[in-house]
Amino acid sequence: MTDIELTFHGAAQTVTGSCMEVAHGGRSILVDCGLFQGSRSLEHLNHQPFRFSPDKIDAVILTHAHIDHSGLLPRLAADGFSGPIWCTEATRDLLVYMLADAARIQESDAAHRNHRADRADEPEIAPLYTEADAERAIALIEPVSPGQWFEPAPGMRARLWNAGHILGAASIELNAGGVSVLFSGDLGPANKTFQSAPTAPVGIDHVICESTYGDRDRPDIEIAARQSMLEQEIKDALSRGGNLIIPVFAVERTQELLFDIATLINTGRLPNRPVFIDSPLASRATSVFAKHQRELADLGDGGIFDNNAFHYIETPAQSMNLNTMSGAVILAASGMCEGGRIRHHLIHNLARADSTVLFVGFQAQGTLGRTLLDGARRVRISGRDIAVRARVHRIESYSAHADRSDLLDWISARQPIRGSLFLSHGEPGAIAALRDACATKDNSVLMPAIGERYCLAANAPARRLSTGIPEIQQVAARDWQNDYADFAVNLKRQLQRIHDDAARRDAIRRMRHLLDDVADHRARKQAATRLPQQQQRNRRRSDTRR
Repeated sequence: MTDIELTFHGAAQTVTGSCMEVAHGGRSILVDCGLFQGSRSLEHLNHQPFRFSPDKIDAVILTHAHIDHSGLLPRLAADGFSGPIWCTEATRDLLVYMLADAARIQESDAAHRNHRADRADEPEIAPLYTEADAERAIALIEPVSPGQWFEPAPGMRARLWNAGHILGAASIELNAGGVSVLFSGDLGPANKTFQSAPTAPVGIDHVICESTYGDRDRPDIEIAARQSMLEQEIKDALSRGGNLIIPVFAVERTQELLFDIATLINTGRLPNRPVFIDSPLASRATSVFAKHQRELADLGDGGIFDNNAFHYIETPAQSMNLNTMSGAVILAASGMCEGGRIRHHLIHNLARADSTVLFVGFQAQGTLGRTLLDGARRVRISGRDIAVRARVHRIESYSAHADRSDLLDWISARQPIRGSLFLSHGEPGAIAALRDACATKDNSVLMPAIGERYCLAANAPARRLSTGIPEIQQVAARDWQNDYADFAVNLKRQLQRIHDDAARRDAIRRMRHLLDDVADHRARKQAATRLPQQQQRNRRRSDTRR
């Protein structure tokens, strides 16, 4: 038997950027290669050099198609990776559209930011990758059926298990050198539309389990009860006279909502009013669901997605025409409001007291979606300050993630875990809560950080070989740019609360003085550090001359 080395490159004490490296016998593979999403500081990590050599990676195994698990594949291919990318056939079919769409977003966002007036004096931003890079990555995909053993690299065997999360999602069982490792990927909840319950082997040496909802239980709601909740939200929103804006993830969440809305219309519980799906990616993903409908529960003979109330919006011009409407139901990506067409719908609707924004998915720290859910009264979108007068609501029963009880049940079903249980893919509080709930004397329970590397042996707890990278962990939560946006959009109102113009000008002067003082203090501190270093270099030069 020989040991395995496991390194966490992302989604450790944060919920995005999933990427783990497994090394054994001189070979290395990646489990996922996802995009960091959230604050600008977190997104900046996507532009940093990989902490491994892409051309030395033998293969990638993907758990599923969500961009926080797959979205760096085009950059990986552009930087020299040329091995196979293993995943289910359904995941492959989704990635054909999703990676191309991600590349277009990277290119268009870079162009948009470079043309923003408030960035005119800053260097141009290059896109993270291009459509050509996405095509290069797509060409490397090798579909494999669940339950079928395959060899991602010499000396390693793997097979996929249903994770119950989204179409094509899988957990990964990996064996190398007599050591077994199970990567949960993202796990689905009980009562999940389309998906059967997750399955996986028992008696594994080491288990890496997601922890997105490790700190909370959601109400155990049947699909019929969830549809009743959605029915009431739609009726309440439309009775106000404004629009109902639903930020959606293009894959699974959109299709679940369409399934429920079609059911409500077909049974006469909702009027047959237009529902706009303003996401070309969601439209294409829906066609993949239709292709794989025989693999999915609940769809029956299909036809759900062809309901005559549904209008799939393709062009930007069609999308902008929706801005003139009232009383419309608009589903638009992205689900956390960090990009895509949802942002211009928010610009046109957040200030309307008669409109409603309905969240139906997890909102990570640092995202615009989380800011709105946390009750912000003003937000900044694409350099514009927007007042929030719209009603902001949330339905948690659409989550594609297992909640705390589901996770504990899945972990319990994997026993005995002969080595260590790693809790990843969650915010620190969620991971700590899940650790406290599942810690037993029989298992080593670990909360890895980004950059940590472990030695995994058979029948023994994992041994940490290197520590994490603190500066990366620090930007995983709300960053200074979130604080700046909140401060900037509320600054004028706060100044207006001061009693006279002279006092307001004095407040501005004092803020400027404070910023200058902090900057000058840092400069003096850096200069004080450099001086002894320069003195030491001068002494060494003097000694050399003697």
